[in-house]
Amino acid sequence: MASAAIPRSDAANPHPEQQYLDLMRAIWETGSERIDRTGIGTRSVCGAMLRYDLAEGAMPLLTTKRVYWKTATRELLWFLTGSTNIRPLVQQGVKIWNEWPHANYVREAGEDISIDDFAARIAEDEAFAARWGDLGPVYGKQWVDWPTYRYRPDGLYEQGEGINQVAAVIESLRSSPGSRRHIIEGWNVAELDRMALPPCHKTYQFHVAGEGKDARLNCLLYQRSCDVALGLPFNLWSAALLTRMVAQQVDMAPGELVWMGGDVHLYRNHAHLIEEQLARAPQGHPRLEITRRPETIFDYRIDDFVVHDYAPLPPIKAPVAV
Repeated sequence: MASAAIPRSDAANPHPEQQYLDLMRAIWETGSERIDRTGIGTRSVCGAMLRYDLAEGAMPLLTTKRVYWKTATRELLWFLTGSTNIRPLVQQGVKIWNEWPHANYVREAGEDISIDDFAARIAEDEAFAARWGDLGPVYGKQWVDWPTYRYRPDGLYEQGEGINQVAAVIESLRSSPGSRRHIIEGWNVAELDRMALPPCHKTYQFHVAGEGKDARLNCLLYQRSCDVALGLPFNLWSAALLTRMVAQQVDMAPGELVWMGGDVHLYRNHAHLIEEQLARAPQGHPRLEITRRPETIFDYRIDDFVVHDYAPLPPIKAPVAV
């Protein structure tokens, strides 16, 4: 692809979104060509970092295309319930997890059913959803109910009480803010083969800068695999939102979101999206207002979040690689 037609970053006055666009450009122009799990093929780089200041309501919400932040927010709230079934999402009109159970159903049941008809059955039929809508022990299960096991005198073992990592991190931030163990981990090696998709955004580490009323909560997210065109816009919003929610719960100001990617890639069939988005310029500075402070982090509702000053350019559709 010729790069001359794509406008370059204005280094003298960079918009926070420009680092995302610069990463997209670098991958598309210099990334290694690879054949991936999906068979579609990617251009990929190893290792990347983005940093976003979350002060004064700032959020890494892309403006060069519309990002459906309410969809991403509903997904995050779903994670926090510990649910692993897509039915609650489908009933809210959230479609982002439908491809995996749909593909599994078509493969195992042998019924040639459209993804929309499949989702409708998930929403309407609780028994069907219980059988075909579960994703295995994905994000939410690991976040709030990480499995534990205890050995019995006869040498066998039985399942113990699950660990709520999110609640534990909030408690540790309150009791020991200087700790280096404020971590939420999704990569449970023992259960990866039971997951519809192993966690991509796998490790969240929180860091407290300053003390007392001046304390600021930072978050570093490590993502092992990142679809920059479709996945990363959601991942950035969700990580920043989680940071804002945790900060509110522990009476700290939001600090910085640091995102780190391992295999950072663009799918070859997303060329039209990439080229169109790189031809656009960021505009405006969206801000998030959290209108209510619930009793716990598990009690937020979608209506608690309001975004101001968001006037993005139109969405750009592209297929999800399954």
